[in-house]
Amino acid sequence: MDLDQLKYPTGKFAKPEIIIPEILRNSITTISSFPSRLQQKLKSFSKEQLDMKYRPEGWTVRQVVNHCGDSHINGFIRVKLALTEDEPVIKPYLEARWAELEDSKNFPVESALKILEGTHYRWSNLLNSLTEDQWQRTFIHPESGKTITLAENTCVYAWHCNHHLGHIEIVENQL
Repeated sequence: MDLDQLKYPTGKFAKPEIIIPEILRNSITTISSFPSRLQQKLKSFSKEQLDMKYRPEGWTVRQVVNHCGDSHINGFIRVKLALTEDEPVIKPYLEARWAELEDSKNFPVESALKILEGTHYRWSNLLNSLTEDQWQRTFIHPESGKTITLAENTCVYAWHCNHHLGHIEIVENQL
């Protein structure tokens, strides 16, 4: 695999031209099933394998799992902000720096898996309850200045789930 394939094993995110209900249902299913798919992948990983990198200069599996917990908490909160405020400006965070903190680099992944399980349960149930109008609610990402609908955000996070499962599969295939 070349470096780009290692960075983006499922490809870069491509926003659907039109986000139809079927795309949203599939995205919610991906988000809903992510914690169990992740737990299934990690069942056979040893401590040493959790500390393997999926690419040179990349994160370890442990960092990826903890990153998903951090990222998906933020994703869920962004949905709630967009549903309760008019075009809120979200708070970005420095993912790479978070991944270097002690809780990301060296803590067991079990707590991140619990965070993901609870967050994804609430998140997917909330997404399943949205009306057509609510899917068009937006937030603003200050780094890009882009206005993002909840429909697009849901597609992004479904991609994000598969993107990081792809990273873990790279390590799994090295075993």
